[in-house]
Amino acid sequence: MQQRINTYLLPDLVDPQELDGATVVVIDVLRATTTIICALVAGAKEIIPCQEVDEAKVRANELTGDILLGGERGGLRIEGFDLGNSPAEYSSPVVSQKSIVFTTTNGTRAMMCCQQARRVLIGAFVNLSALCRDLAAVDKVALVCAGTQGHVTLEDTLFAGAAVERLRENRTGRSIIMNDQTSIALAVWNQALQGSDSVEKLTAVLADSGGGHNVQAIGMAKDIEFAATKDRFNVVPELNIADWRIYLP
Repeated sequence: MQQRINTYLLPDLVDPQELDGATVVVIDVLRATTTIICALVAGAKEIIPCQEVDEAKVRANELTGDILLGGERGGLRIEGFDLGNSPAEYSSPVVSQKSIVFTTTNGTRAMMCCQQARRVLIGAFVNLSALCRDLAAVDKVALVCAGTQGHVTLEDTLFAGAAVERLRENRTGRSIIMNDQTSIALAVWNQALQGSDSVEKLTAVLADSGGGHNVQAIGMAKDIEFAATKDRFNVVPELNIADWRIYLP
């Protein structure tokens, strides 16, 4: 028995047809996928990802019920939006039982290439173990890193490597077949952490990444430690491709 794990360090490196039949994990550690997980755990009814700001505004106007607009451009909350892209903003009193129309510079864009997948899951360090338990029995896994404006990012590559390492540890006799980008992600994870994946070490590594520098530059350094704390949540949000909404199963 084999498990195939293909990693794509950027959405532009994905041939959508390669995702046919795959369980895809969308990764944007700093900060979209971390924030999405946090919002749903805090009681948000659903997350509706949009690629563009105007699309999000139109979508929000079309919906009924309690609706919030969330997202960022340049890391900062979009003018006229209720929320930005910091997990700290998405507390239960703010988001419980509300639908959140959400757009970010990189993370929600990465979801667009996944429309031919069998399933699309949302991954970050805050749900690493739960995610890997879900993936353990999957024959064809694809890890899609959001990157930053068309550039490969250390933080997303690290998470892909961490997920692969965990799947290798728990493979229960199955062999794992990897593409070269998976091997790269695994090597980056092992080299960067050098045997210690404590929250302090991981926070420091993420802080020194390009994404980490961007988050610090906008005064959101606390988000890095939040994103670096593994297994905060025992949930795996899923993007329902049919209605393009993210739920907790």
